[in-house]
Amino acid sequence: MTPPERLRALLAEPGFVPMPAVWDGLTAKMTAAAGFQTAFLSGSCVAASRLGGPDLDLLSFGEMFDSFSLARAAAPDLLLLADCDHGYGNVMNVQRTVSAYGRAGAAAVLVEDKLTPRALTSAGKPTISRGEARMKIRAAVEAAKESGVLVLARTDCRPTLGIDEAVARIEMYREEGADILFLDSPADREEMLRASAAAAGKPSFIVLVPGSERLPTRGEAEQLGFKIGTYPQATLNAVIGAVSQGLDAVEKEDAAAAPASIAPREMMRILGYEDYEARVSRFVAGDTNA
Repeated sequence: MTPPERLRALLAEPGFVPMPAVWDGLTAKMTAAAGFQTAFLSGSCVAASRLGGPDLDLLSFGEMFDSFSLARAAAPDLLLLADCDHGYGNVMNVQRTVSAYGRAGAAAVLVEDKLTPRALTSAGKPTISRGEARMKIRAAVEAAKESGVLVLARTDCRPTLGIDEAVARIEMYREEGADILFLDSPADREEMLRASAAAAGKPSFIVLVPGSERLPTRGEAEQLGFKIGTYPQATLNAVIGAVSQGLDAVEKEDAAAAPASIAPREMMRILGYEDYEARVSRFVAGDTNA
């Protein structure tokens, strides 16, 4: 089965599908080793790791695609949702982006209705018109037919245009053939219910944070009608905290300052040193002078 076919089958099974965020080979490999079947190649996490900066539409398609390629190579069985952001331009850019990810083995792609180029401010999420948004998702769905990659259609218009417009866009995306629907920044559980209801049976996607009081738990999200969700902060925040601890340990010359650290042998196991030795042993020459 292809990655999109496997994801479709997984979404057809009972239960909520948790999707940790990844951004490179190591995070993808560890996610797969932890038993997760899916992961989200998160734009915010890639921006943090590659640029050391915020998620404010500064990443290019090439940078995101390179990160996807690294993650896919390190964990080929992991079903990856690729963050395509706004598609990196007009509808033709959207089609090129979706086609590229589909050919490269993505299980799904995320396309959203944010305005591009972004206004020169970090505040708010201005979006394109409803008509333009329809054409972007229509273009994405058409391009996805080549590979079968699933299209996750996201609307960011809730903070600026209100929940009624956001729900109308979800309904529109469903009509255009999007496979998964996503309302970003719902204000409360009532709005979450409206979003999942607007999907009318198609899978709804949600962003979750472990231990959050504002956001639902995985079980609550499923009760609200959501089928699949990501945890972008869970891994990135932990990594930033661990690096800070490591730097503190160097400064203090005290390993106890980095409680998140693991033993060198465990690190070598995770990185696959033994696997490498097993593979390379087949190619070690005998007498090189013979």
